[in-house]
Amino acid sequence: MEYISIIAQIIIALGIFNVWILRYNKPTSWRGGESGSMKEEFAAYGLPGWSVKVIGALKILLAVLLIIGIWIPALVNPSAIGIAVLMLGAIAMHIKVKDSFKKSLPALGMLLLSVIVIVFS
Repeated sequence: MEYISIIAQIIIALGIFNVWILRYNKPTSWRGGESGSMKEEFAAYGLPGWSVKVIGALKILLAVLLIIGIWIPALVNPSAIGIAVLMLGAIAMHIKVKDSFKKSLPALGMLLLSVIVIVFS
């Protein structure tokens, strides 16, 4: 079961790095509203500009901690819980702007992976 948690930790971290580093300023079909970048997406949700940096830094930090957690298990549950809370917030923002269910799927997937990590770590 430990391997299930480790695989989920890696998938979560790579997903976070992909969204917040590689695709930060790129349009995707998953962005909230009609946004073409992360800043536009947060604006579409009605969130202040500073929240992009705070949420982004927090997600990247938690993703890094999930990776480090492979060797330091005490970091895993707090990091997975943090990601789960942030993914609940992401889903709430998609609902707030009345996005299609499809746009919530990445956040829902990350939430489910976080729950798997919490249960199996």
